[in-house]
Order: sequence, then structure tokens, then C-alpha cells
Amino acid sequence: MAARTAGLDLVEVAPNPKMPVVKILDYGKVRFENQKKKAAARKKQKTQEVKEIKMRPNIDTHDYETKGKAIRKFIERGDKVKVTIRFRGREMAHMDRGTDLLSRVKEDFEDIVKVEFEPKTEGRMMTMVIAPK
Repeated sequence: MAARTAGLDLVEVAPNPKMPVVKILDYGKVRFENQKKKAAARKKQKTQEVKEIKMRPNIDTHDYETKGKAIRKFIERGDKVKVTIRFRGREMAHMDRGTDLLSRVKEDFEDIVKVEFEPKTEGRMMTMVIAPK
């Protein structure tokens, strides 16, 4: 009765079987505030993406530096980076070059990244995943 005279709602707070607890409040306002809190939490949430950088085993120094800048940019944004080395033709005979290249990437970025997946070979591809520290 008191809720009706005040123009508010009677809301059940704790549904205890012996003694239910209720409050007199504006239910529409409470729902609106909860909706705003959820929206703010979603807005603050950062989704981490996996970006891919593709290289070849006999990459030139300037090309490597360019790819390195992209890796640094992705890591600073908070994304993971999948470094892929693709082997073609006779390059398959020199898989050690790919391993050397991935270890070079590991060394160059050891101050800002941790290796999430160590280098592994899948057919003609060698991949490694790095993530921000």
C-alpha cells in the first residue's frame, strides 16, 4: 500500500521462504542503472586479437625491419602476434633458416613479449605465437 501511494514499486530483494525481504523503489530506474553498468563494463573490456605476420626464410634486412615495426605496433596495442614463415620449393631443404629467423624475432622483442607457442613446423609453414608481457 505504501508503495502505491508513493508511486513506486514493491521489489523482492531476497526470496527467503520464511520471511521474504522487499524494498520500495522505482524498478524502472534500477533496471536502467544496471543496463548502464553492463554497457560501461563492455566498453572497458579489451578483446585480444591474434595478428599474423608472414615472412619468407630469406627475408631482406629492410623487409625484416618493416615487419618488426608492425610486430611492435601490434604488441603495444595489446594483441598477440603469430609469426609465420612459409617455405617454397628448395627452401624446404633449409628449414634451419626459418628456425634462425624465428629465434632472431624472439631475441629482438624479448623485452616486450613472451613466447606463447614455441616454433613448430606444419608442412611448409613454421609458426610461433608471441604475446605482450
